[in-house]
Amino acid sequence: MSDLLSRRLAVLGERANLSLLGQCLHGIERECLRVDPQGELALTDHPRALGSALTHPQITTDYSEALVEFITPTHVDAAQTLDELEKVHRYAYSKLDGEYLWSPSMPGRLPPEEVIPIARYGDSNIGRLKHVYRRGLAVRYGKTMQCIAGIHYNFSLPEAVWPLLQGLEGDTQSPRDYQSARYIAMIRNFRRYSWLLMYLFGAAPALDGNFLRGRPHQLDSLDADTLFLPWATSLRMSDLGYQNNAQAGLTPCYNSLDSYLDSLRQAVSTPYPPYAAIGTQRNGEWVQLNTNIIQIENEYYSSIRPKRVTYTGERPLQALLSRGVQYVEVRCLDIDPYLPLGIDLAEARFLDAFLLYCALQDSPPMAGDECRASTDNFQRVVKEGRRPGLRLQRGGQALELHAWAGELLERIGALSELLDQVQGGDSHRSALAAQWAKLENPELTPSARVLADLRASGESFVQFALRQSRAHAEYFRSKPMSAAEQAHFDAMASQSLTEQAELEAASSGDFDTFVAAYQASILGLLSV
Repeated sequence: MSDLLSRRLAVLGERANLSLLGQCLHGIERECLRVDPQGELALTDHPRALGSALTHPQITTDYSEALVEFITPTHVDAAQTLDELEKVHRYAYSKLDGEYLWSPSMPGRLPPEEVIPIARYGDSNIGRLKHVYRRGLAVRYGKTMQCIAGIHYNFSLPEAVWPLLQGLEGDTQSPRDYQSARYIAMIRNFRRYSWLLMYLFGAAPALDGNFLRGRPHQLDSLDADTLFLPWATSLRMSDLGYQNNAQAGLTPCYNSLDSYLDSLRQAVSTPYPPYAAIGTQRNGEWVQLNTNIIQIENEYYSSIRPKRVTYTGERPLQALLSRGVQYVEVRCLDIDPYLPLGIDLAEARFLDAFLLYCALQDSPPMAGDECRASTDNFQRVVKEGRRPGLRLQRGGQALELHAWAGELLERIGALSELLDQVQGGDSHRSALAAQWAKLENPELTPSARVLADLRASGESFVQFALRQSRAHAEYFRSKPMSAAEQAHFDAMASQSLTEQAELEAASSGDFDTFVAAYQASILGLLSV
């Protein structure tokens, strides 16, 4: 354990400060495809009974009309966050007409590209902008890739922690700049160590052969319909299928918030010739918002993002530039097909300890060699993380995954103990013990369990996933919401439809002018 980590833990462990770690905030976003009773992608509209995908605070859509996204409010206890997520699932199932929510991250058998429905958000200018952005994603990456689902875990330390640590270190930056610098340092450590999350929680070692649309690949065939890699943990997080040269040169630097923002500002304002050749409109219809490397900030594909809650009409870059980093969004988590919510409390408890370790451990700037090694380590684990004797790169030396993971779990143990002191009980230490068990026996990992199930049952990936989806539907439908909870969600759905109608009624000016103003909001930042 580094001296700096020991000092920080000592301060946070003092009686006067111990309660602070019980004030971390947690939020979850869970994506999942709606499918019909046969497991085929639902081609129906986003159910009106769920409210407006544009304005509902907890139920929206991601890329496709069929790709729903459930969003929780933030809570200090991850158990409360998961309770909220369960309520949203139960409500959705009360409104789905014979459809299911797909259990894993990788989609089942998809229809032809042109048939996959892009999400629609109504006739307001902002609704149209969201739709055109997704049309741009189809042009750039294809619709198939956009049907992958995942779980995003939002996490923040309490604001009062930062001045405490800043005083300990004698740092003279402004409080806002210190907090941002510490979150960026946390992200650097996440890049160093997130391969561990792929080993422990990766749950996508196989996929439906149709997903590759006939493209060449290096996957093995498990059966006539299923492709896999024998030691893979998360094909979802591999470079499979993402043949996008525009982002290949975009590696935002995480050595400071300013360098990260500069990288993104350039990417959202620099034309990319192949996109310029397509143009923004075809036959009088918008096909992408602009011809730049990325259309908007959210297009940048990253396993973790620094975030700040935005004001109405404010762009993410503007919020970070003006007020600094407020929390991080972890984006690399697969949906566990064995869990009705795709995530459980043990995973959340471990994530908390892992993220606190990343935040409190010393995090020197990353030079180019370490950046490349971190990317290579991550990709090696998603493709062959359970391979016996697999070696990763650390400090220019090869080190067995098992040894390095053991060191990390040992150090994360100190955070687990501290969190249990704060909350009482032993749930964080129990969660850590479960991860130790996976390290000692790879067959306990979700990725190994999926492959073992497929081999034992003789099912294809789609058959397995549909069976799990049906089981989860039964779980949710067997315990309906209370009348009060149902009324609460009904009111939210109704209110969201009203808000969308009001937005559409209030929209003024033509869409072309609206898009130009939206683009200008970033161009104005380039001179800041």
